[in-house]
Amino acid sequence: MSAVATTPAEVEHSTSPLVRLPWKASIGLGIFAVLAVVLLIVFGRDGKTVFEFTANGGSAIAPLTIPARPVDIVIAIVAVVLAVVSAVLTRRQIKTPFWYIAIFALFIITGFLIWASAGNSNPFYITALLVGTVGASTPYIFGSLGGVISERVGVTNIAIEGQLLAGAFVSALTATATHSAIAGIIAAAAAGVLVSFVLGAFTIKYWVNQVIVGVVLNFLVIGLTTFVYQQVLTTNTALNSFPALQNFNIPLLSAIPIIGPVLFGQNVIVYLMYVAVVLVTIGLYRTRWGLRLRSVGEHPQAADTVGINVGRTRFWNVALAGAIVGIGGSWFTLGDVGPFDANITNGAGYIALAAVIFGGWHPIRAMFAALLFGFCTDLQSAFSTSGSAVPNDFLLMLPYVVTILAVAGFVGRVRPPAAAGKPYIKS
Repeated sequence: MSAVATTPAEVEHSTSPLVRLPWKASIGLGIFAVLAVVLLIVFGRDGKTVFEFTANGGSAIAPLTIPARPVDIVIAIVAVVLAVVSAVLTRRQIKTPFWYIAIFALFIITGFLIWASAGNSNPFYITALLVGTVGASTPYIFGSLGGVISERVGVTNIAIEGQLLAGAFVSALTATATHSAIAGIIAAAAAGVLVSFVLGAFTIKYWVNQVIVGVVLNFLVIGLTTFVYQQVLTTNTALNSFPALQNFNIPLLSAIPIIGPVLFGQNVIVYLMYVAVVLVTIGLYRTRWGLRLRSVGEHPQAADTVGINVGRTRFWNVALAGAIVGIGGSWFTLGDVGPFDANITNGAGYIALAAVIFGGWHPIRAMFAALLFGFCTDLQSAFSTSGSAVPNDFLLMLPYVVTILAVAGFVGRVRPPAAAGKPYIKS
């Protein structure tokens, strides 16, 4: 008798004709490879692209000058080869690895940057782009971490947008009242918890559809914050004026060329993001807390039989997720944009939710997905500095286009936590 695949990994890699890997990832790579051929070869641009590596006014390494057309042709050919290899792997029932997709994305992004900056009068500042990418990705990463925790424990968190917005709003008011940005960050975490309490109460205790509650909470927070902003803050700007966080360099680490200013010349919210990624990853996979959390999200009945209180575990972990997301919301006011404005988050919560799915409900992968979306978000300012001819409207919609394509084309078969979105009714 032949062995039967019993684990998700074995099923995913099984060659049985009854279990077939989807072609979504390979098709997605193929579409981008075709687009690369059209853009980089058919509509290739002559001239040279100059990549400048600067940090704090000083040059880290010498500028890199690249002949645009020949290099882009090579990149397009490599993209086609990678897409073909992915198709061959899928045909042999071997899943295209996440790192393989990341390498493919790196080639596509590099080719696009070279094409868009060819012949420009100003160089393209790589270090500045990477610094901006880390900053722009910060709320996405906080949001995705909260989403991973919530969904791993069995609660679908559509309310990330509302938690981010609540964190931004409360952090601005608190920092104004206390003249302390740190107090604003703490208040932002509390605001995220408050939104999570409502989410948890309706979905866990009263078994209301989790998606509906999340959407309603998003609109509720948007309505409340917009009302207060228009009725109070626009007429009394003193209530919306607070000390912004300043970037500070970590000694020694910030002196590392390129990597130093990108990772270690940020503000305290970004450093908290690094800590949160590490703690959530270790906690989920190396601690008793993480084991109990994941067991509740995968098989709540089994968890209940061994003495785990499913409702309590879900409720308090959803609250923890809200605190993390709320801190991410404070970045919009204390760390970047400045005074609170209506709908300042601008859909960041939905992009964070896409990062959760794209990352396969794993904190590290979700972080890299969020970095990709943050990179697309920061391209607008980077291209405006270099004088690129890429239309501004295209750059504005790019993060959302990439979000849709990433989830629809690159994810392939992903398995969310088995009990995510399902209320637990104890029999």
